[in-house]
Amino acid sequence: MKMEEKKKIVVLSGAGISKESGIPTFRDTNGMWQKYDAMKLASVDGFKEDPKAVLDFYNARRRNLLEVHPNHAHRVLAELEKQYDVTIVTQNVDDLHERAGSSRVIHLHGELKKVTSTVDRFNPDCIKDYPLDVPIRLGDKAADGSQLRPYIVWFGESLGPEIEQAVILLENADIFVVIGTSLVVYPAAALVNFARPEAQKFLIDPGSMQGRLPEGFHHIQKTAVEGIDILLDEIRKL
Repeated sequence: MKMEEKKKIVVLSGAGISKESGIPTFRDTNGMWQKYDAMKLASVDGFKEDPKAVLDFYNARRRNLLEVHPNHAHRVLAELEKQYDVTIVTQNVDDLHERAGSSRVIHLHGELKKVTSTVDRFNPDCIKDYPLDVPIRLGDKAADGSQLRPYIVWFGESLGPEIEQAVILLENADIFVVIGTSLVVYPAAALVNFARPEAQKFLIDPGSMQGRLPEGFHHIQKTAVEGIDILLDEIRKL
């Protein structure tokens, strides 16, 4: 007897899911970009102008990762792998999905726990894990001899091949879940356009989404932690 193929679930996650673990968001009314100048701390030009300030900013964010833990929403998404073929596509640069147990995670905007070259961000010889409790300092070198930098997509930089991987996954997904993102950050937000019309689509966000809810999505108007069990019930009905 042929085993039934697992349904394919793609989850697009954003800052809202990590916020409930204690990681500050960027675009909320109390977000980081209300306190800091994004162009000075998260852009190529900002790094050229004051590399130490940029490294200090990211070193602080890296240390913060040591103090936070996956929440209920992260853990439920990881548990889904027991019954479904699940891939997480995340806009987040933390590793909370992995720590919760998710085995297939695609990071669209990079990873705080990794470093790379300032000359060629995508050089595979230069991309490596870097201990979160070890600061990246001026003078620290990548494998190509250039200054080490965080493996993060800064403003003005293009996304890597992960975005193409995400599109292919979405084109084949049976269920698409958007959680913790209000779909205002592009090009990641445009991924909703690649979901199959017949796929079941859910969006978990506490906001109203009035006039912004993509066609065909069932809106669960809750935070990530509050809404994840409702999502679980809905998926089990399918």
